[in-house]
Order: sequence, then C-alpha cells, then structure tokens
Amino acid sequence: MTETRDSLMAAARKAAGGAYAPYSNFHVGAALLLSDGTVVTGANVENASYGLSLCAETVAVSGILAKGERPKLEAVAVTGGAPGAPGEGPQVTPCGRCRQVLNEIAQLGGTDPVVWCDGAEGVLETRLSELLPHAFGPANLG
Repeated sequence: MTETRDSLMAAARKAAGGAYAPYSNFHVGAALLLSDGTVVTGANVENASYGLSLCAETVAVSGILAKGERPKLEAVAVTGGAPGAPGEGPQVTPCGRCRQVLNEIAQLGGTDPVVWCDGAEGVLETRLSELLPHAFGPANLG
C-alpha cells in the first residue's frame, strides 16, 4: 500500500504543476486511483469570478465522468502549496465541496476510498467516510 500511496502522491504533485492559480498562488493537485488501475489527475483552475473556480479533485472527477465511466474509486491523493513546492506546507485535505463530489463517485461504485493528504509533516491517511461522516448521496434520493 505504501508503494501505491507514494506513486499516487507523486502523480498529485505533478498535477499541481498544471494548476492555474493566479489569484491565490496556491497550486493544488489531485490523483484518483480507480479499481481498474487507472489514475486520473486534476489541478485547480481559478477564475476572476472566484465562485467559478474549480478544485483539483472536481476537475479529476469530471474527467472520469465525462468519459462515461463509472469505475470504483479506490484512493485519492491531494497536495497543495506554493508553485513548484506542493506538499511543503501544511497538509491539504479536500475542501467540503470536494468531499461531497468525491462521495458521489464513491457511492456510485460502493466504495469508501482511502484519502492521502500531503504536507511537510508527512502524509495523512484517512477514509472519505471520516472526512465526510453521514454523507448525503444518491442513495438518499431513492
């Protein structure tokens, strides 16, 4: 599992390099591991109209769903920080909105993915259900 974590964190750090963050100067990268072994990455995309900005996790999830795929989400890696220095500051966890977006895709696949959050103090390991307890999702609508 350590090898998987390390390679997924490396993919998230690389993705952070593609962030468009001229306003916050805080680059975030995310890497999602799917049950078929596919890794999908995303980086944050800011907008002058701040409410239109997209988080890295949301970009990655939309990339999966845009392909019409519904594979199981096994793991998530998130990192953030100054340009060229992701993971060198405090540990970055998915924001509330991203927790909900990740929960949606996890519930579709019936998984509770491990979430690795990178920072100078090391990698925090948790589960999505711990980050978003009592989550609302597709099952609540039925």
